[in-house]
Amino acid sequence: MKKIIVFAFAALMVLFSSNAQSQTDKSKKKNKGKQEKMSNTDSLSYALGISIGNNLKQAGVKELNTAKLAEAMQIALSGGEASMDENQCNAIIQQELSKFAEAKAGEAQKEGLAFLEKNKSNAGVQVTESGLQYKHVLEGSGAQPSATDEVTVHYEGRLIDGTIFDSSIKRGEPATFGLNQVIPGWTEGLQLMKEGGKITLYIPQNLAYGAQDMGTIPAYSTLIFEVELLKVNKGE
Repeated sequence: MKKIIVFAFAALMVLFSSNAQSQTDKSKKKNKGKQEKMSNTDSLSYALGISIGNNLKQAGVKELNTAKLAEAMQIALSGGEASMDENQCNAIIQQELSKFAEAKAGEAQKEGLAFLEKNKSNAGVQVTESGLQYKHVLEGSGAQPSATDEVTVHYEGRLIDGTIFDSSIKRGEPATFGLNQVIPGWTEGLQLMKEGGKITLYIPQNLAYGAQDMGTIPAYSTLIFEVELLKVNKGE
């Protein structure tokens, strides 16, 4: 339902932008490097456009017939007779979104596998039986955690394209959690460390979030984490 609503908003975005596109292009040329002054309505329209565009991109939508979209929206707004009822529209949207999602998932898995295949031959990289890849950056000398222990760490996580999606380092505050409360790649990888150590984890999608889309982490993403193990609190 959420994605169906997003598509409806996308139609509104097209109507706003289609009517004002030529004027907007001229304005950008005249005011290059300056922030454009907009009315409240225009500001809302622009903000919705950016937000909706990002959502459509995340959903895997790369191309739309904007003319057809605008035509259908005009019919709906004017109360005209549509060639499809609401159930038919929803069915088509769900069907096409599924296709986009499958294509995007397949691409993410393919890219992840290619990355891991190349990465495993890099100096210092080791591979476990599960497929987890890791590289010790600094060997620790303190306690070594088990799967039931709580750990305090500094970390930074990124996608294979270099996009950082989370960083305790940037927040300036380490994180504390149980190793049985995190993704499998973390549970396994941190047990390879000792206090004071630093490690790079290359986590296959099946040891990360798999088919779940976690906001800035697309489904089926291979993840890279830089982790420093600060402290181990032994569980019972």
